[in-house]
Amino acid sequence: MLLQLLVKATATVAVLAVLIAVLGPVSGAHFNPAVTLVEAARGDLPPGEAGAYLAAQLVGGLAGTGVANLMSELPAYQASRHPRSGAGVWLGEVVATAGLLFVIAALTRTGRGRLGPLLVPAWIAGAYFFTSSTSFANPAVTLARVWSDTFAGIAPASVPACIATQAVGAALGAVLAVVLFPVAAPVPLDLPEPLHDR
Repeated sequence: MLLQLLVKATATVAVLAVLIAVLGPVSGAHFNPAVTLVEAARGDLPPGEAGAYLAAQLVGGLAGTGVANLMSELPAYQASRHPRSGAGVWLGEVVATAGLLFVIAALTRTGRGRLGPLLVPAWIAGAYFFTSSTSFANPAVTLARVWSDTFAGIAPASVPACIATQAVGAALGAVLAVVLFPVAAPVPLDLPEPLHDR
């Protein structure tokens, strides 16, 4: 199991780093509904734009699951039988998601967004191993992994509590960033601005 976790963590963080760097100019690297909803709640993202990102995140997650299953010669979609529940797992999701949102907000509020492709995957890599949940930290990924009956999956019955704890973690991380960095830097995020803002 440790080898599976190591392989999964390595692949995830490597691809995440590439996607943040490459797709940042298109979407501002909005891959996570928790991040999108926090930005929308702060008024930094118009509701229509947030809705489009949320739809893309859910569709992208489901498409990615189907492709991953097919590459492993499994049915494209099969409900997971891997339960992920209990106080330890839920606390792990609070910690993983709070840390992720804190890292992102701290970087953007201090004008160091250029470090996102390095530090966001670094947080996820660490959280794979130091949390009991293996760090889902993303509601779209959680919903997508319902359809993978593999080591990576999550049973449908475990999803509501997992997403609820991610929401708690997202709120805590966002608040902590504002408390520690109360004045946002006037320097914009160093990732190239999304194409639609040009």
